[in-house]
Amino acid sequence: MYKAKSLVGKKLLILAGVDVHVKIVNAAKALGVYTIVTDYLPIEESPAKRVADEFWMLNIMDVDAIVSKCREENLDGVLAYCIDPAQIPYQQICEKLGVPCYGTKRQFEIMTDKRLFKDFCLQNGVDVIPEYSIKEVENDVVKYPVLVKPTISRGSRGQTICWNKEDIPHAIQIAKNESKKGEYLIERYMANAQDMSFAYFISNGIPYLVKLGDRYLGSIEDHLDRQQMATILPSKHTDTIMKKVNPNIEKMIQSLGIKFGSIFLQGFYEDGHVYMYDPGLRFPGSDFDVVTKDATGFDPMTSFVIFALTGDTTTCIGNPKGAYLYNNGACVILSLSVRAGVIKSFEGFDEIAQLPFVYSAQKRRTEGGVVEDTGDVRQRAAEFCAYIKNRNNAPEFIRKVYKTIHILDEYGEDMIISKIKI
Repeated sequence: MYKAKSLVGKKLLILAGVDVHVKIVNAAKALGVYTIVTDYLPIEESPAKRVADEFWMLNIMDVDAIVSKCREENLDGVLAYCIDPAQIPYQQICEKLGVPCYGTKRQFEIMTDKRLFKDFCLQNGVDVIPEYSIKEVENDVVKYPVLVKPTISRGSRGQTICWNKEDIPHAIQIAKNESKKGEYLIERYMANAQDMSFAYFISNGIPYLVKLGDRYLGSIEDHLDRQQMATILPSKHTDTIMKKVNPNIEKMIQSLGIKFGSIFLQGFYEDGHVYMYDPGLRFPGSDFDVVTKDATGFDPMTSFVIFALTGDTTTCIGNPKGAYLYNNGACVILSLSVRAGVIKSFEGFDEIAQLPFVYSAQKRRTEGGVVEDTGDVRQRAAEFCAYIKNRNNAPEFIRKVYKTIHILDEYGEDMIISKIKI
């Protein structure tokens, strides 16, 4: 454990009180840091606020108000950890306050804008999903299906699968409406490729792969084919990726010039190649890092808290090298999505949550909540993160969850959809 007495009593602001930020609050408090969480949600809907020393009701997008409050309260540091909307405001807040930030304005632009990201990948020898121009659509040289999506969005919002030319105009309008810049991409639809998730921890300018997993998505019939139902780490393609793909990704990350931080990437594996499609200058929004800490000793949460308050770019609690292998075990992230309706009750949730190898059990929706058919993360009702010492037992855990948990509507019908088979 980090022993720096100089951190005791320091004030740290954490942007957003989502449940995956509870671990950040706990890591900071373990160091004697005074924690403050801010977002616009009431404390009942913001779990990290409930464990923090103090909370504010300031929207994370309201940069000026947050900066003013931070100055008024003499804060020592600010931290955004693992959600998309906090990335740009975090950099702006830190710049105005003159406190440590793990990225520059340009670095965040590249890692939040899919157009800039794709260009950056190509410049560094990293494959991206092939795309089409609107002229190619008009000239009928497109091979369908294709995916139309915003260049800047979150939670797979604004994405539409197009099966023919006639679908394109409406899909473009949907993408524009969800894009902060009103821009869009038309890409090959990678339905038959293996979706994958990567995360790199960067210390002293050196990137370390800490997450490499196979993502299993929902069904087209449920409109959840862009949403994760489960991720199993490490990937079954690990050996090939480490030899053929990872070296160029590491070089690309180093070319960004980041001294400390984390890079989140998603891509599709096909025939020995990984075609990247989604970036982030942040950690992924799941609790895989909690499992990583216990399984390997590498603790990214504490490392980030220390950086936020000291600016020490060599900060690294534990050894991140090889952490993605989980000591030959497996980390399983399982999400339960539900159809549209009103959630009346969760049955069997506590039974799974209390299993000794389940490190995180989160309800993303609450009893009485209304779920709409949005086709994105808003249909996610629960999420579990577990460490399976014998990787071969991962499918058994997933089957046990499906057998045990039932999310019932007001008519007593189970709402869970897009169950996967591995």
